[in-house]
Amino acid sequence: ILPTYRKNVAGKTAVFNGEEFILEETDWYLLDLFRLWWRYGISFIRLQMWVEEIMEKGNPSRCKFYQAHGYAFSSVEELLHSLGGSGFLNMTRCSLSESLLELGVSQRFIDEVIAPVMRVNYGQNISIPAFVGAVSLAGAQANLWAVEGGNKLVCSGLLKLAKANLIQAQVTTISPHSTQYQLNYATLTEKGSEFYDIVVVATPLQSSVGSGISFQGFEPQLPDIAGSYHHTVASIVHGYLNCSYFGFPDPKLFPFASVLTTDSPGLFFNSAASICPVNISTGFRRKQPQEAGVYKVFSPQPLDKPALKTLFRSYYSVQVTDWQAYPRYGSTQDLPPVVLHESLYYLNGIEWAGSAMEMSSVAAKNIALLAYHRWSRQLEMVDQKDLMHKIKTEL
Repeated sequence: ILPTYRKNVAGKTAVFNGEEFILEETDWYLLDLFRLWWRYGISFIRLQMWVEEIMEKGNPSRCKFYQAHGYAFSSVEELLHSLGGSGFLNMTRCSLSESLLELGVSQRFIDEVIAPVMRVNYGQNISIPAFVGAVSLAGAQANLWAVEGGNKLVCSGLLKLAKANLIQAQVTTISPHSTQYQLNYATLTEKGSEFYDIVVVATPLQSSVGSGISFQGFEPQLPDIAGSYHHTVASIVHGYLNCSYFGFPDPKLFPFASVLTTDSPGLFFNSAASICPVNISTGFRRKQPQEAGVYKVFSPQPLDKPALKTLFRSYYSVQVTDWQAYPRYGSTQDLPPVVLHESLYYLNGIEWAGSAMEMSSVAAKNIALLAYHRWSRQLEMVDQKDLMHKIKTEL
């Protein structure tokens, strides 16, 4: 069964600097454009053109076009180079703020528009690599796709379609045995072991994350994966938003569904947004600020009671998830390897180029093709140059 599109629920966004809203979305598109031009000049046009150019080259559909013809890449660098040449590789090594300033985007626009998007998407500032920033900005576009019932159905649906034998267990060790790999694993009640010809590791291997997997018997030893992951705290709060904190004493006059924040001292949260169910029924309407609603708050630290009382007049419940959500960009300049050993592959290296579901799905298909071609010795299908011209010639 194919996933169905979840209906979009309209809602306006504003940017808060700790004292006031400095940017507010309205119901009138032309008015919003005029306000952007009045405050930032043509910076927003330069940004839009830059993101569109990158997404045209780096669109996952372009990579899927290569993959549809069976081509694969042995490293994240090769994959990026096939899409955007040396320009894409350079974008993984220079900061977003540097790149945008070189484009002629104003510092004010970067601080008041770009930084809030980075804070909500990656919990980090404008020093992140330019390619990651472009992925983040593409994710801030209005025409995004969500799955009715929740995006997690993509994973469970693919697992069902693959008819895979899923063993619900924690892998503890991976070791080479002749041409195979032995995986030892543990469940709540027992321990087990299996042999596999090809193994794909799809969890971060940085020591700070603690995957729980030990690689034993490899000669030479497998290289350490550099870098660390960034902690983000997601709080789901059922309660009444404190609109007075944002300068609206009467909650009925508060028009925003999402509040982003600038990188201002003293701001204890990255974003706060009214959220909707994963199933949107006919006639559904978003809760108004004077009503008790469900809000998602991203913050660098868990919200203590004073922080919750600042954001909410009162609340019924708080659910907190403190997790290492995405790479801490800047903690390493290296892109992790895809091939760890002869038939041992690593998927999560793609996150260091850009952390998104679409990027991970591209990486997964790439590893499936790469493993197949290396297993069957079809090396002419790996790391080919000038692929677009080559495929057009073949057609």
